[in-house]
Amino acid sequence: MFKKDIKGQNFILLVASLLFYAWGEPLFVFAMLALIVINWGFGYLCLIVRGDETRPGKGSQRLIKPALILTLIANVGLLVVFKYADFITINANQILPFEIPVPQLALPIGISFFVFQAISYVVDIYRGTVQPQKKLSLVALYVSLFPQLMAGPIIRYQTIEKALTNRNFNKQDFTSGLQRFVVGLGKKVLIADIIAQAAEFAFGADPVIMSVSAAWLGAAAFGLQIYFDFSGYSDMAIGLGKMFGFHFLENFNFPYISRSITEFWRRWHISLGEWFKDYIYFPLGGSRVKSKVRLVFNLFVVWAFTGVWHGAAWTFIFWGLFFFVLIAFEKLTGFNKFTERVPILGHLYMHILVLVGWVLFRAQGAQHVIDYLLTMGGLNANPFIGFDTYRIVFEYWFTWVVGIIASIPISQMLMRSRFANKLSFNVLHWIYVIVIFLVSLVVMYGGESAPFIYFAF
Repeated sequence: MFKKDIKGQNFILLVASLLFYAWGEPLFVFAMLALIVINWGFGYLCLIVRGDETRPGKGSQRLIKPALILTLIANVGLLVVFKYADFITINANQILPFEIPVPQLALPIGISFFVFQAISYVVDIYRGTVQPQKKLSLVALYVSLFPQLMAGPIIRYQTIEKALTNRNFNKQDFTSGLQRFVVGLGKKVLIADIIAQAAEFAFGADPVIMSVSAAWLGAAAFGLQIYFDFSGYSDMAIGLGKMFGFHFLENFNFPYISRSITEFWRRWHISLGEWFKDYIYFPLGGSRVKSKVRLVFNLFVVWAFTGVWHGAAWTFIFWGLFFFVLIAFEKLTGFNKFTERVPILGHLYMHILVLVGWVLFRAQGAQHVIDYLLTMGGLNANPFIGFDTYRIVFEYWFTWVVGIIASIPISQMLMRSRFANKLSFNVLHWIYVIVIFLVSLVVMYGGESAPFIYFAF
């Protein structure tokens, strides 16, 4: 284990992070910098007003609370302008007697992620759960840290607060982070990008004439694509962070082994779920409210925001509300406790409903959703099996097998086994990592890799 000049490392990381973002978003980096200054300014104001206090007293509350509101408006306002202005304008034009020009603003990559990080920082300062950071450069590094800047996981300031000023580097962390990065790369290049072709074929076809089985397989293909695409990015971010001395929390925990919708969302995009829970659900009262009506309302707000966060389109809103209905049903009836005790029923129930949800997420517009779901339900008088079924299965059979196996926590069981500490196991593990890396390079060299799905959010 050894330490280096942390100030110098932070300077290099900050410059690299800003250049990394500016490489694809040369103008939007200034919007991010303005947001950083605003959020740092709120923290610095709290330092001045509170002094050594961590929580606002009656006197400081009068100044800090309005400042918090203005800071949150700046954060949310930036997100609304860039991400939702077109959607709001287009829908407003449907009901207004006059027409408003559509701004047609480009969407800064990763804006939803770094804005949510900034919001968590100022709210935690207001609550007194973290101390404001005096140095603007450290707040800038926290918000813009390049490993997870584009697509998460959403990192809380308290998670890396100590590492910003005092982190250690060691061979074990570096090698472990490198292995994690390579595994994430393999998930993206060798599974997500390949099975994406099957999903694209299914969702690009006319659902009115496709076979029932092809529709289900197309939804399943997209389910694997988005899981390995997003969890692959998270693995790469966590691995890179570890190589630099940062320890990010896990963002996925094998969601497809779940036995209920509630369990699925405890395992999928964990950082986003925790964010909504801590900053919206709990402040509304969470599940501890006495009224069932209020409980349903709280869930509705969270899942409406979850849908809106994912994209400026009605399909995303309906996707969020679809899961609101399912989660509310499980909360009110305890049905998830029953399915979790009956694994076969639970897995079947979870997979069917999650695949329906992925159709809402992936389809192009409301009519496409309706037609696709009607075909999945066998209500379009379509054949059960067709040529499209054979194409999706046999052209991508190897990726199906690898994807399904990789969705199961076999690797975790091996790592916890009594063989994990043996030299032969470590040698085999390194061979496995090197093979993934080399094959990924070959695949990337032979063709273009698709952008990460969550770059759009």
